[in-house]
Amino acid sequence: MKRATATLLISCPDQQGLVARISNFIFANGGNIIDADQHTDFEAGLFLSRIEWELTGFNLDRELIGPAFEAIARPLGAQWQLHFSDRKPRLSLWVSKQDHCLLDLLWRQQAGELDAEIPLIISNHDKLRPIAEQFGIDFLHLPITRETKAEQEARQLAAIADYGIDLVVLAKYMQVLSSEFLAQFPQVINIHHSFLPAFAGANPYQRAYERGVKIIGATAHYVTPDLDEGPIIEQDVVRVSHRDDADDLVRKGKDLERIVLARAVRLHLQHRVLTYRNRTVVFA
Repeated sequence: MKRATATLLISCPDQQGLVARISNFIFANGGNIIDADQHTDFEAGLFLSRIEWELTGFNLDRELIGPAFEAIARPLGAQWQLHFSDRKPRLSLWVSKQDHCLLDLLWRQQAGELDAEIPLIISNHDKLRPIAEQFGIDFLHLPITRETKAEQEARQLAAIADYGIDLVVLAKYMQVLSSEFLAQFPQVINIHHSFLPAFAGANPYQRAYERGVKIIGATAHYVTPDLDEGPIIEQDVVRVSHRDDADDLVRKGKDLERIVLARAVRLHLQHRVLTYRNRTVVFA
């Protein structure tokens, strides 16, 4: 078994000696650093870092690490997160009628590629309930209309709380989340079937076909109140040609959607993503 580790994600105004201060905190408490990366955005004046160390032999108990590091972070003006590798995040997958991203994530989780628990699937349609039953996962069917949206989002938030969900993944959930929902639960990843910012919104494959593009893509991003404009985590592309019709673009695009969404979820679960100014740093 892998040894348990702690991971710090840090962002703060750039200044001298940051790497030394952070690494010395770990060294002074008997920690063995196994991975460290940093990036400086000179235009924004920000220093961003990810540092991971083994907990075996570390002198501080887990509940004391945060308060001890806060004494260092506060004078630096730092924002930070602390995560432990042996705590499995809990995911809720949200879908409509398409099953390709849902099945891909479930297979990867079952194969051990995604180190997380998936106790809940939510859908605005009942079509994919048999998949949830096949994998032994609770399925919540909440139809959405303009009139019932606020009521159903309240039920979604209640379910998230009841199941202790850490991350919602929109695995082809063809609904827009309200700003009120996101204000209460912002940890949401979406897969969009185009290479954003091109073809945001609905029917991107048809619009790409009509435009005669030679490359199509998929984009996984964090969800914000602005449609398809959240911080981008992962993207990829595939070539298409004049011989491809709109259905070919959909088929090729679905392959990309699966891969891109799985990569983004894995990076998030490994605590390798920092967001700032509607952008991300991905410590791959």
